[in-house]
Amino acid sequence: MLAAPSLWGQNPVIRDQFTADPSARVFNGKVYLYPSHDILAPEGKNLRKEWFCMADYHVFSSDDLIRWTDHGVIVSQEQVPWVDSTSYSMWAPDCVERNGKYYFYFPANKKTQGPNGRRGFGIGVAVADHPEGPYIPQPEPIQGIFGIDPNVLIDKDGQAYIYWSMGQIFVAKLKENMLELDSEPLAIPNLPNKGLKEGPWVFERNGIYYLTFPHVENKIERLEYAMGNHPMGPFTMTGIIMDESPLNCWTNHQSILEWKGQWFLFYHQNELSPKFDKNRSTCIDSLFFNADGTIRKVTPTFRGVGLTHAGDEIHLDRYSLKSEPGAAIAFLDTTDTFAGWKTLLQSPQAWVQYNSVDFRAERFKSVRVKTFAPRGGALEIRLDSPEGAVIAQVNLPAHDAWQEWEVKTKKVKPAVHNLVVVATQGNPVELDWIKFE
Repeated sequence: MLAAPSLWGQNPVIRDQFTADPSARVFNGKVYLYPSHDILAPEGKNLRKEWFCMADYHVFSSDDLIRWTDHGVIVSQEQVPWVDSTSYSMWAPDCVERNGKYYFYFPANKKTQGPNGRRGFGIGVAVADHPEGPYIPQPEPIQGIFGIDPNVLIDKDGQAYIYWSMGQIFVAKLKENMLELDSEPLAIPNLPNKGLKEGPWVFERNGIYYLTFPHVENKIERLEYAMGNHPMGPFTMTGIIMDESPLNCWTNHQSILEWKGQWFLFYHQNELSPKFDKNRSTCIDSLFFNADGTIRKVTPTFRGVGLTHAGDEIHLDRYSLKSEPGAAIAFLDTTDTFAGWKTLLQSPQAWVQYNSVDFRAERFKSVRVKTFAPRGGALEIRLDSPEGAVIAQVNLPAHDAWQEWEVKTKKVKPAVHNLVVVATQGNPVELDWIKFE
């Protein structure tokens, strides 16, 4: 049974579990998300408490980048014959479609040593008839690969290539069956020698091949890229896609795709786990190119992508802009970060702005606001900017528990608007969400 869609559309996009290393693909007109699944190390398993711990993979789908459906576990470490099921090492995956079959590639620690005496990481494949599964794992990993972070590109001529990392970034051709190598692995040259490189993701645009990857140039990873004219290179180092995380997350991991005429960057950060950066969450932001084909640097946002329907709960803590000082964000419950955040308007004229709210579908007559204000307060809801037209005023009596209030609104022109909520009195007000009815 499929889970009900989660209505987010802000970053992070999945908030009931941790989802790192997001591989995003378009299948049958939908976006499918194949992340790894961070968990805390279970007790009694002889695992490092302060390290990555992943036992299985989920797949999610969306037709608008806002509503995501969790299709459940598609592969777990207990299902795969060659995987050491005590290692909890199911790291960054990928998935591609060929001839009506879906090939899910994943790394994990192996049970036994290979002919070269190596145990360590292998890369396996699970095959399905549908993008959400069920997936059947192959009995053995791909022979000739020792590494992590698989990524597969099927070029325009039909030739498939697989990329992976282990100290360096490697590439090899795949056979038509998508299960075996068709060339010797090549260590891609001309990439930075200093610092960790991992997580390759390769895509093509206008005849240019982009090799993207996380790289530790300083102390933590940033997203970088190189450009070339062939899937196997040579590649020329070109620039930075995303700087190091302002949250100080040690890793990042990316995928890049085009959907409905717009390019998107999928990545991860640890905002839902600020004290433990081995529990990470998927985010999405728009990505743009310069006229010469180079990539414009992406700044991570809370707002994310997509339109928010005015009739949905609008969580202003995923703001586009806010006043400095005066407005702040905090967890609703520090013991349960999956409960999300709240907005704190702490001084007169403090404000928070949330962009791209869709009022086109229906005529709204009122707005409902969920607040916490022990000393009372007053809010104004404005359109398009902090100085914009006031469409609702909310006068709040003192209340020392979360409470919902409904007030009438002025007529709103059917369009996509930015929303701004302003505190008009000196008393601090906390906001969970607003929605129009």
